[in-house]
Amino acid sequence: MTLNQLSSGDLIADRRADYAKMLAEGGEPASAAELMAQALEQAPNWAAGWFRLADYEEKSGRKEAAIEALRKTLALSPQDIFGAGLKLALLGAAAMPEQPPSLYVERLFDDYADRFDKALVEKLGYTVPQKLAALIQSHTGGLIFEHVTDLGCGTGLFGERIRDQAQFLEGFDISINMLAKAEAKSTYDRLARADLSLSPDASGIFGNFAPARADLVSAADVLMYLGNLDSVFDITTRLLAPEGYFAFSVEDAGDAEEFLLRPSLRYAHGEAYVRGLCTAHGLTLLAVERTGIRMDAGAPVFGILFLAQACIKRKAESQK
Repeated sequence: MTLNQLSSGDLIADRRADYAKMLAEGGEPASAAELMAQALEQAPNWAAGWFRLADYEEKSGRKEAAIEALRKTLALSPQDIFGAGLKLALLGAAAMPEQPPSLYVERLFDDYADRFDKALVEKLGYTVPQKLAALIQSHTGGLIFEHVTDLGCGTGLFGERIRDQAQFLEGFDISINMLAKAEAKSTYDRLARADLSLSPDASGIFGNFAPARADLVSAADVLMYLGNLDSVFDITTRLLAPEGYFAFSVEDAGDAEEFLLRPSLRYAHGEAYVRGLCTAHGLTLLAVERTGIRMDAGAPVFGILFLAQACIKRKAESQK
C-alpha cells in the first residue's frame, strides 16, 4: 500500500477518492480535485487525502490551492511522511529544506522495496553500482578491502558488485524493508539500520561498531536523498581507516554552488560543493566522472561519480 492510498477510515470518502484517482489517471486532474475535495468534506482530518488533493490541484494549474492543501497536510502530519514540505519548497511557498524528513525517506523506501530492483534496473536503466565499482577498480586494481561499509545499501545492488573485493561487507539503510531485501541476497556480513542525516553518534553507524574500521566507504545513489552533506562526510571520515577510500555518487546540479531540490524531490549537488567538503574533511579527490545514471520520465538523469581517499596525517591526528 503506497502512502497516497492510505485509507481515510470513511467508506464514502474512500469511494470518492478512488473515483478521483481514476479521473486523475484518465487525464482529468481538475475533476479529480473536485471529487477529492468532496471526499475531504467527509474526512477532513485525512492527511494523505489532502496530499492527493494538492497533487491534483497542482496538475490542474491551481498553484495556490495546491499550496493550501499541502499546508493542511503538514498541519495534520507534522512529521511529514509525505514530503509536503519539499513540495511547498518547489512551489515557492517555503524555503528549501537542507534535509528531507527522515520519516518521509524511510516510508518512501519501505514502500518501494518490493519493486526496487526491477523498477530501477529493468525500467529506468540504473547504472550507478556497476559504474562506481568500475571507478574503484580502475584506481585500486585488484585490491582486496579488509572492511567495506556500504552507506544507504538499499537492496544491495552495489554490495553485489563489490562483494568479491571485500573480506567483510556491512550495509546500513534507513529502511527496514530494504534491509530485508538485502539480507535475503546473503551478500552482506552485517546489516543494520542507520540515518545518514544525523550526527555520527546519533546515526546508528557507531555505538557498538568501531570507528576507523573501513578501507572503503560507499554511497551509491544515496546522497540525492540528502541536501546538506555535512553529516554524511562527518560519518565517513570517522568510518575511514588511514588511506581508506570513499566512493560515492550525486545527481549533477550543473553550475549550482551547493545543492538544489529537483521536481523529483531528490537533491542535486554541485561539483564545487563536493570538492569543498572533501577538502574540509581531509579527503583527497582521486577521480571525478560525469555520467548518465538512470532514466526518469523518458529523459536521462546525469550524475557525478567521485572517488576520494583519506589523508594519512589527518586520520592519524583524529584518532589521538
